[in-house]
Amino acid sequence: MELEHLDVLIVGAGLSGIGAARHLQDDCPGKSFAILEGRGASGGTWDLFRYPGIRSDSDMFTLGYAFRPWEEAKAIADGPTILRYIRDTAREHGIDRRIRFGHRVLRAAWSSTEARWTVEVERTDSGETLELTCGFLFGNTGYYRYDEGYTPDFEGTDRFAGQIVHPQHWPEDLDCTGKRVVVIGSGATAVTLLPALAERAAHVTMLQRSPSYVLSLPARDPVADLLRRALPARVAYPIVRWKNVLLSTLVFQLSRRAPRLMKALIRKGVEKQLPPGYDVDTHFAPRYDPWDQRLCLVPDGDLFTAIRSGRASVVTDRIETFTERGLRLASGAELEAEVVVTATGLNLLVLGGMKIAVDGREIDLSETVGYKGMMFSGVPNLAVTLGYTNASWTLKGDLVSDYVCRLLNHMDARGYRQCTPRAPDPSLPTQPFIDLASGYVLRSLDALPKQGVATPWRLHQNYLRDVVMLKHGALEDKGIAFASAVSGAEPVAPAATAAVPG
Repeated sequence: MELEHLDVLIVGAGLSGIGAARHLQDDCPGKSFAILEGRGASGGTWDLFRYPGIRSDSDMFTLGYAFRPWEEAKAIADGPTILRYIRDTAREHGIDRRIRFGHRVLRAAWSSTEARWTVEVERTDSGETLELTCGFLFGNTGYYRYDEGYTPDFEGTDRFAGQIVHPQHWPEDLDCTGKRVVVIGSGATAVTLLPALAERAAHVTMLQRSPSYVLSLPARDPVADLLRRALPARVAYPIVRWKNVLLSTLVFQLSRRAPRLMKALIRKGVEKQLPPGYDVDTHFAPRYDPWDQRLCLVPDGDLFTAIRSGRASVVTDRIETFTERGLRLASGAELEAEVVVTATGLNLLVLGGMKIAVDGREIDLSETVGYKGMMFSGVPNLAVTLGYTNASWTLKGDLVSDYVCRLLNHMDARGYRQCTPRAPDPSLPTQPFIDLASGYVLRSLDALPKQGVATPWRLHQNYLRDVVMLKHGALEDKGIAFASAVSGAEPVAPAATAAVPG
């Protein structure tokens, strides 16, 4: 029986996958495509995570799609509102009808003689496997494992009489009302959980091994509110979006070029919102520079409000062991707890863990070099959306989708069937694919692709540069080879005028 063939297969029906489908539908109207989603619902992260207070860690004017204005009041939005935005987008554009739920991609094998991928899929409802083929594979699976979060091996957990939960798997029936809760961690999830849990719990303690940078922002964007009163949404939205892009770029560049100044500015903001005499040096003065790890955003300073109220506190110490009643710390202090939340991070996973083979050879992505931050050397007709670490995920997602559509249309116009990124000269150095010192990144560096030191193999983490390269730059350059024939094809050399800026 002949396998079903589609021009493009999108893997993942979360924020990225829905956006990719809308770009493909509008910019490549002649292409057949489907979205394969391993879970039973769309929304990705925003459907999976159900812990109290879940919200965006970027402003929604940049985390929202470029093509669909964010019209809600809050710039830092809660998870259910974001999920509704994603699903409304899918429904309004008919994309929800393209999603095949319960289809988890296990393996994709490329054949150069046929110029197509054969994709092995598991039906999660029945366990059966099926195959289909596509000309281009577009991964929108995010970068972490959906089935498990990261929890260190703490001593003594077996004797703890209370409940231990990870935010990635929050129990629906967990009620923390009147209970003493300890949240282990200091990242975005921990600073979100603390004020949310403090509304009902007897007391919430954020137990951190070391502090993170915390920046308070208004939950509502006053400039956006002003512009939306004066202008139509589709006019105001891009203005606010670019305002926030430039502001976040300024903060990042200032952090990199003048870290001492940025440290001082963040510290001053923290001191203003904490009680007089609070030990800022111990609990809110990280040992690293700003943006070596992501900044934690708290809308309207809700974290500090919870601390000032006395319903929440921060302890900076190391865990020695769990006890029957809580945790004993390296300092000798003990924290009583009935619920312990391990907000200790994620496990990274590229392409949702699917196996990749090219012409019968299994591909180890850790041995490849990224091309323009979205393709991998030696792997034809495949792109992935990996958002920014220093800005909103969707800013990069929109650019990647736009680029993939340009690439597909370019290949059709030139009669190309295959595009294969090339690795840089092996004599040149490579670097880790993600330039962050966060624990979840450092734990997974060996499994991630590498990046080069120059364009087009360099991952700049710079939206303005990427607009030039991905939205307006040349599609043929020294980093990619095209082939026009199906069997025995020779790569087509890039044109001499096809240098990419950057």
